[in-house]
Amino acid sequence: MENLENADPQKWLETGMEFVKDYGPKIIGAIIIWIIGSWIIKKIMKGLSKVMAKKNYDESLQKFLLNLLGWVFKIILILTILGTLGVETTSFAAILAAAGLAIGMALQGSLGNFAGGVLLMIFKPIKIGDLIEAQGELGVVKEIEIFTTKIVTPTNKEVIIPNGALSNGNITNYTTEGKLRVDLTIGVSYDADIKQTKDVLMKVLTDNPQVLQDPAPSVNVSELADSSVNFAVRPYATVADYWDVYFGTIEKCKLALDKAGIEIPYPHSVEIHKDS
Repeated sequence: MENLENADPQKWLETGMEFVKDYGPKIIGAIIIWIIGSWIIKKIMKGLSKVMAKKNYDESLQKFLLNLLGWVFKIILILTILGTLGVETTSFAAILAAAGLAIGMALQGSLGNFAGGVLLMIFKPIKIGDLIEAQGELGVVKEIEIFTTKIVTPTNKEVIIPNGALSNGNITNYTTEGKLRVDLTIGVSYDADIKQTKDVLMKVLTDNPQVLQDPAPSVNVSELADSSVNFAVRPYATVADYWDVYFGTIEKCKLALDKAGIEIPYPHSVEIHKDS
């Protein structure tokens, strides 16, 4: 308190004036650079957004690239301002690089998922709405994020798959070709007439408007099993109609075979009693 009371106001004023003289222009210059730089970055980002929209870039890829470029431009602007203020940016960049390396070593798994997300967005093996099978999971792609991909299974469960594993593993995309084959096996009695059975089953397929005629559906004997003659019933359907065709064909085949008097065998058990 005593030092503050005894401080010379004239000395404080001179120190302040000297500070303003030395750093005032630099601070004003830094503020001007920040305002102009922010305006330029805003214009560049707006232009890039229009270009990406015009070229039909994937929405997830657009967001990712714009965010990444936005941060790059901001870091460059901050380094420029620090240089204007007289801060040694070389040392600052070295510290930033060292920190980045340390963070990278600590987050190897996350960086792998990040790289996987970039690959998925660039090469686009899948997109939102696709029915895929990957990492032992089957479902419709709900969202592709930078680190993870979310799919919804047929039982309406959300599954989150890391992008690193997804991009490095096998992906079966059922949507790409637009048509799926429904694989069914229908067994009939050995007493049934094969030609009649094929005609009945084929009629079920051709009468169903959800069954595609190109590729054409097929019905063929696939196996002579222990108690039945098995037919491979193969209709094609769109991805949206797949489950309707799957369950509907089973039901209609049963009704049609019953109506034609063709027996569908079922397991029988035989009990043997031994007299004591």
